[in-house]
Amino acid sequence: MDPALVDDVFPPPARARLAEVADVWHAGVIQEFRSPEALAALAACEVLLTGWGCPPVDEETLDRSPGLGAVIHSAGTVKTFLSESAYERGIVVSSAAAANAVPVAEFTFAAIVMGAKRAFPLARLFAARRSHRTAADLAGHHWLGTHRITVGVVGASRIGRRVLELLRSLDAEVLLYDPYVSAEEARALGATATDLDTLVATSDVVTLHAPETPETRCLLDEWRIGLLRPGTLVVNTARGSLIDTEALTPHLVSGRIDAVLDVTDPEPLPVRHPLWDLPNVFLTPHLAGSQGNEMGRLGALAVEELARYASGLPLQHAVRLSDLERIA
Repeated sequence: MDPALVDDVFPPPARARLAEVADVWHAGVIQEFRSPEALAALAACEVLLTGWGCPPVDEETLDRSPGLGAVIHSAGTVKTFLSESAYERGIVVSSAAAANAVPVAEFTFAAIVMGAKRAFPLARLFAARRSHRTAADLAGHHWLGTHRITVGVVGASRIGRRVLELLRSLDAEVLLYDPYVSAEEARALGATATDLDTLVATSDVVTLHAPETPETRCLLDEWRIGLLRPGTLVVNTARGSLIDTEALTPHLVSGRIDAVLDVTDPEPLPVRHPLWDLPNVFLTPHLAGSQGNEMGRLGALAVEELARYASGLPLQHAVRLSDLERIA
């Protein structure tokens, strides 16, 4: 992993726990798998404890790791670095995506509440005028606030499910689109299952929590963006590619809808892109995931997974080969 992240991901309590359950390679952190030191570590290791910045764990790396039994990832997705052939070799895989879901869901919930209050555009007006808003400032918006709004959640992922939990504190109607979730399971999650077109056409807030796959690219395309009602708030803390940016832009420029976008496509947007300066668009630099002291959750989860592996117990956060097509 990136050595600059180690102290944040593995603060002293996690380091102490790690020392209890494993013999850790004495030389520190590997950033590559080709140096003599790295090759020696691969030859001897039983577990790779990985994180953001991990180089590709490809066929060649796996060939040089004859005793490797597990890859335990102290971050979110493993799809960016881990060869699927690891599964063919019987290697078990774990991810800290569940821990990373916590701050993303919190950020999303905050964005929904703040966005529903029109806090972002009104704050810009307040700063510009140094005076309170007028009725004309919200002309064209048929609602303000969270009371009895309809929130459409796209994707019952780990993050999506945590968002659904948080939404229970609002007196809101919640819709869910996820092709892998039954109507009964959606009800258990506190939502009503529906198709995507109905969700975008009837929700006051649309929040995206689907993985990035060929099928989900431009999930909000020109057609579905056109179905959004005036005043709808779009929140994206998932992947920028879920929205057709070119199709979304004119609807934001006109002020027809609002957006909170922690991710965009491309990311970042070009320096002269109109979304940078729109009062109804709140752009953040892909920060919804674990930052600062939140990163300690990732290491703590990974170390406990390592402890389970060392004790011969099944991993609680296993990533299976069959999961890869439908997870982030």
